[in-house]
Amino acid sequence: MVSLFYDELKVFTGNTNPPLAKAIADYLDLPLGKCEVFQFANENIFVRILENVRQRDVFIVQPIASPVNHSLVELLIMLDAFKRASAGRITAVIPYYGYGRTDKKDQPRVPITARLVADLLTVAGANRVLAVDLHAPQIQGFFNIPVDELSALDILADYFKGKGLTNLVAVATDVGISKKTRDFAARLGAPLAIMEKRRLGNNDTTVTLNIIGDVKGKVAITFDDEIDTASSLVNTVEALLKEGSVEVYAAATHAVFSGPAISRIKDSPVREVVVTDTIHIPEPKKLDKITVLSMAPLLGEVIKRIHTGQSVGALFAQRTEGS
Repeated sequence: MVSLFYDELKVFTGNTNPPLAKAIADYLDLPLGKCEVFQFANENIFVRILENVRQRDVFIVQPIASPVNHSLVELLIMLDAFKRASAGRITAVIPYYGYGRTDKKDQPRVPITARLVADLLTVAGANRVLAVDLHAPQIQGFFNIPVDELSALDILADYFKGKGLTNLVAVATDVGISKKTRDFAARLGAPLAIMEKRRLGNNDTTVTLNIIGDVKGKVAITFDDEIDTASSLVNTVEALLKEGSVEVYAAATHAVFSGPAISRIKDSPVREVVVTDTIHIPEPKKLDKITVLSMAPLLGEVIKRIHTGQSVGALFAQRTEGS
């Protein structure tokens, strides 16, 4: 694998999702780069790169996931370390972009933290960003460096097509995700329904108001970019069953699974929850009804294309034509 512009490709990882980084490196048939990333007793994070990266094409895999603030600072310090080590190009591979939900001023006197994080990443040394299913499309515009956004939509749709389910309906968990859910529905050859809901304040509480579309007698698959506390998911599942859905599955890219999420999913009548490994899921959270799909082949292929100067968009055009 020879780069058109930079020397050897190197993949490094922080401490937030090493299994995903290892799977990406395996796809690329490369060893993971050697790097020490740890915290001193005084909670200061320290990074030491253990190999030469001068003029190398460096990719740092680090979702901004729990512990969110620690993961973010760890990534920033890694970027600075590689910049000071004269890496040729540094790409921040951020499978989950934490703070992405704070993407606009929707209340008086509040920050736009997603923009702040973009500025921090750029100042720290990122030359480009590779992300998966950003919460809002405008986040790409917060950066003054190239941003490639991938989607797990095809991976999730292919999984459900492989199950051989019939009489399906794809359900957007709210109006904001309806455009992506429409694309998900098209991949499945299913109609679209939309859950209308209202978020109450800033405490992650939602109230389901209405279902737009026909779900009676159908197998429903809910679609969202992330599952956080699972409050919205549980409310949606209950509303769908009340409206006559035969059974309900759930699909989402990011398994945030914070707070009571796992207990809520366990107690919910949802048949199966299908997510990806953009966020590492520890063993205690791996229920039998939770299926985890790997993003490593897609991320690995895109990293290879970025490194060799090939089109990333062409990859998705091929997937769309083949679906």
